[in-house]
Amino acid sequence: MELLQPLLLMLLAAAPGCGPRPAAGAQESCTLRCGDTSGPCSCHPTCSGLGTCCRDFRDFCVEISPYSGSVMGGEDFVVQHLRWAGAPDSVVCRFKESVQTRGHVDSFGRVHCVSPLLYESGRIPFTLSLDGGRSFLRAGTWLAVHPSKVSQAGKCQLQNETRWQYYGTTGTTGNLTVTWRVGALPSPSVTIELWGYEETGKPYSREWAAKWKYLYPLATNISNSGLFTFTPKPAPPNFQSWEVGALRIVSGRHQAGEKDVQALWSNEHALAWHLGENFWGDPVGWARAQCQAWETLEDQLPDFLGELPDCPCTLAQARADSGRFFVDYGCDMEQGSVCTYHPGAVHCVRSVQASPHYASGQQCCYTAAGMQLLTADSDGGSTPDRGHDWGAPPYLVPPRVPGLSHWVYDVISFYHCCLWAPECPRYMRRRPSSDCRTYRPPRLASVFGDPHFVTFDGVTYSFNGRGEYVLLEAAPTNLSVQARAEPGTMPNGARARGTGLTAVAVQESKSDVVEVRLAGTGGLQVLLNQEVLSFAEQRWMDLKGMFLSVAAEQNVTIMLASGAGLEVSAQGPSLSVAVLLPEKFLTHTRGLLGTLNGDPSDDFTLRNGRVLPANASPQQLFEFGADWAVPNTSSLLTYDSRFLLNNFLFRPKHDPTFQPLFPGEAALDAGLEAEATALCGDNPFCIFDVAATGSLSTGNSTLAAHRLHQQRAASLQPVVSCGWLAPPLHGHKEGTTYLAGSTVHFGCDSGYSLAGPGASTCQADGTWSAPTPECQPGRSQAVLLSIIFGGLAVVALAALLYVVLRRQKGCRDFVWGPQA
Repeated sequence: MELLQPLLLMLLAAAPGCGPRPAAGAQESCTLRCGDTSGPCSCHPTCSGLGTCCRDFRDFCVEISPYSGSVMGGEDFVVQHLRWAGAPDSVVCRFKESVQTRGHVDSFGRVHCVSPLLYESGRIPFTLSLDGGRSFLRAGTWLAVHPSKVSQAGKCQLQNETRWQYYGTTGTTGNLTVTWRVGALPSPSVTIELWGYEETGKPYSREWAAKWKYLYPLATNISNSGLFTFTPKPAPPNFQSWEVGALRIVSGRHQAGEKDVQALWSNEHALAWHLGENFWGDPVGWARAQCQAWETLEDQLPDFLGELPDCPCTLAQARADSGRFFVDYGCDMEQGSVCTYHPGAVHCVRSVQASPHYASGQQCCYTAAGMQLLTADSDGGSTPDRGHDWGAPPYLVPPRVPGLSHWVYDVISFYHCCLWAPECPRYMRRRPSSDCRTYRPPRLASVFGDPHFVTFDGVTYSFNGRGEYVLLEAAPTNLSVQARAEPGTMPNGARARGTGLTAVAVQESKSDVVEVRLAGTGGLQVLLNQEVLSFAEQRWMDLKGMFLSVAAEQNVTIMLASGAGLEVSAQGPSLSVAVLLPEKFLTHTRGLLGTLNGDPSDDFTLRNGRVLPANASPQQLFEFGADWAVPNTSSLLTYDSRFLLNNFLFRPKHDPTFQPLFPGEAALDAGLEAEATALCGDNPFCIFDVAATGSLSTGNSTLAAHRLHQQRAASLQPVVSCGWLAPPLHGHKEGTTYLAGSTVHFGCDSGYSLAGPGASTCQADGTWSAPTPECQPGRSQAVLLSIIFGGLAVVALAALLYVVLRRQKGCRDFVWGPQA
């Protein structure tokens, strides 16, 4: 055990120290040692559970509240567990070792910092000085978030925001009102300012820069009443070029435009209300000119569309492919499908990762029928973005600034072309929807229950070992997914002979390490680099090499830079894990989830490359599982309690003393058989787990988890798309579904006739049965029919006249003919 102590320290260290190492005599303090485990005491987050913290751990490795705020700054946060009786003006807060803001001390001795204006989202390291900036001995982390993720209480509200953004257009005039929570700014008076955002310099060059700029005040030193109403006036000429911006409300004691002070920001928005008479006098003409100028600029910029991923073909695919696509909050069916910018859609998703070179983003929208809504068919179709709405690492510069770059290159131009002027076809030509001809669903593998495995190639088996195991290793991106399995408890208190996953950890290349484990309350606990995360304020986090989303503390979605995704949920007494891998991982996976290559026969591959037969016995499969135990030297899992140390770090990673229940040995207790049969039906996983645990509840959780896997698998089935089919020139079409089996019908405008088939069907090979026909100038069908029937009528009339004349002639011959 003593030999393992150095190894333990290495495993517990999740991050380097927060600064230079102190002198040898300072090892019993956490001064400049946050994250360090060496020395007689620890300054690592795991020390709290292990009881190894230095006495001043909380003083120097600080916690803050609130822990998050907008990238635009202005959030006042309190350093917890710290009281300061020194000079109030001696507090300096430094973010990322470069941006400093002035802190303060309140009447209770609590130390406050103010978050700065940043151009990036994610976890931002900060240090704290209490001596005017001479030394920064304390360290913590600030979470900067996309402006849309700030709580309503943390910003000021533009009442009827649409009115603000349409002000000056036909029928939109009068007063505007902004409101805010009075207690959010502890000041008797406030100043309301307008700030503008722009990106300057040559696009895609080193001179390209992002800039927030203070423009002018709307009101100065007014009462902090929580409400301000005004009638907009045209901005001075030198400010009229600013079209995107936000309001900022600050204490009246601050100078106009003073940076990095406590503030309430509004949503960023189109500044129609501040534009000049040239806009208000002729908004359509002004907007049309802006749209045409944008169109000219777009033609000069690089084409970003080619490196975007194709959209999923169906709504079911889009919602299931959670490693690569995530809900667009502007059109979310879980929130009532309020799709303002995409009429006709019920749900939209965005690509999680920005494109590799241009940092662009894909958007995909779907109808109530579950099919794509394309701009070629509707103004409500999905539109790709030159600037990804969520930004892109390393952020800081265009077009990677979260939220704002998207506004500059995609949103304000939509206002110019589509909302303020009837020029939407111009916009749609340069922001066309992606179809799904090259989309390939990810491959799915799952683990659930006691644990039961469904590999990427569809092999099912059970392995209920006790220990820590490799679910997945993939060399191309150094992806590693590991899990911990522990035995449950029978209703009589005895230890069950079955196990379940209680923790899963993932890392890809040099990304952060995220671990999800069961909490004592039955929910989930998420750890980032072995530190427990709080989701009290934010349920979405931008992390190093991944994004993280938490829903109702029962489901965690991990989206990796490679497009791989993990869905981890609490299902009864164990975790359920789904892993989704894009095609780039084909032939590159190892571990308990098998070899992803479409060949089920090699899924039971041992570390040494030997392959067990597909019909391996449960005992052989148990040996297969044991072979994939996690070595201590490469463990991603956290050991922050004596229980975890003694049971998983200081013992073999696979417990050879644990005797599992094998499938052939599982027999239902006579008292449970009828109920289990009624519950499980013919589901073998459910029946096995009831037998292994003696719990119908556990069996029900397993049944639900297996059905969820089946639902995901069904949603991710490939479909064939033939791609968008155009209507004929001078004609129209009926049908906007382009998947195999769908038929599109064609017709012509009045005065044109159809030359070619009147319908085309998408075939199983991805081609249309017929191309779009032509509508040729000439008489329409109705005209042709009238000519035909008219001609027939003339012929009939001529025949009738002929018969009448013949009869008349016969009569004359009878009267005037020779007499006897």
